[in-house]
Amino acid sequence: MRAVLIHAVRGMPTVTDVAELAAPEGGVVVDVRATGLCRSDWHAWAGRDEITFPHVPGHELAGVVSELGAGVARFRVGDRVTVPFVCGCGTCEWCRAGDAQVCPDQQQPGFTHWGSFAERVALHAADTNLVALPDAVSFEAAAALGCRFATAFRALTARARVAPGEWVTVVGAGGVGLSIVMIAVALGARVIAIDTNPRALAVASRLGAAHVVVGGADAPPVPDVVRELTGGGSHVSVDAVGSAQTAADAVLSLRRRGRHVQIGLLPTDDGRSPVPMARAIAWELDILGSHGMPAADYPGMMELVAAGRLRPQDLIERVIGLDEASALLPRFDTAAPAGMTMIDPHLVLP
Repeated sequence: MRAVLIHAVRGMPTVTDVAELAAPEGGVVVDVRATGLCRSDWHAWAGRDEITFPHVPGHELAGVVSELGAGVARFRVGDRVTVPFVCGCGTCEWCRAGDAQVCPDQQQPGFTHWGSFAERVALHAADTNLVALPDAVSFEAAAALGCRFATAFRALTARARVAPGEWVTVVGAGGVGLSIVMIAVALGARVIAIDTNPRALAVASRLGAAHVVVGGADAPPVPDVVRELTGGGSHVSVDAVGSAQTAADAVLSLRRRGRHVQIGLLPTDDGRSPVPMARAIAWELDILGSHGMPAADYPGMMELVAAGRLRPQDLIERVIGLDEASALLPRFDTAAPAGMTMIDPHLVLP
């Protein structure tokens, strides 16, 4: 099969013919029909995740089950499926409670083992992690749920518990940030989107953001702008980028007793990330993490997608093949593209 291979940290990815995969015990092999190109894949390429070389990235996917491992009971060859980017073991106390996204023995395609920038991918603990796709949900829409949309959905509904009429500020209008905009608007919230990219903010406006703000070193401080627009600060803030500056801007944009959700990864040399704790204490702010969404929670979100109330496919800017994907991954060094880029591993351009 063809796959995008990374041979070294920051090495140029190549498209290579590799050996076919075998289904693990309790797992499956999925023929990949769509897979998203995400900034998290860049983190692995840039050496910010522990991976073993050669490595195949990719963790947002949808496709068709092509092979079953021993012990799989709930799925059959030919089933249309997707999967969360965090796959639980299925047996620990967290998995049994429906919280596979924090499983201590989790598997992550594209990180702990070869991922979905390939014609096929192996997935573990299928009965715990696979999600059946309704006929009304396309492979592209399901892959767009991936880590970005599903993480955004759970961040707003289960973590921040956004209510209609509340102000939500999202810092960053890439795939995660635009997902936050779409979902928050659908929940009845008023949204402020902040980014340095005017094109990304134009998409946020189209999705229903009440205000868009161009940030950057020469722009007014984000917390000041948000306080003025909202009359005191947002009820909920989300950092969808993952830097010390964007996290602080998001937290300091909250009103008293607000809730901050950190989605953007905060990689630092010492593993510590600064948070304005004096403000969090004095204003009784909630500082929340959000790391994916378990398969057990997918049905409610999938119903909204199938009914057309949420349209993750509208965030897809372009569809490319594996060859173009291998060249695009290093470009995340400068900035993530607006919206989502989807890969069709079987697309071969002339």
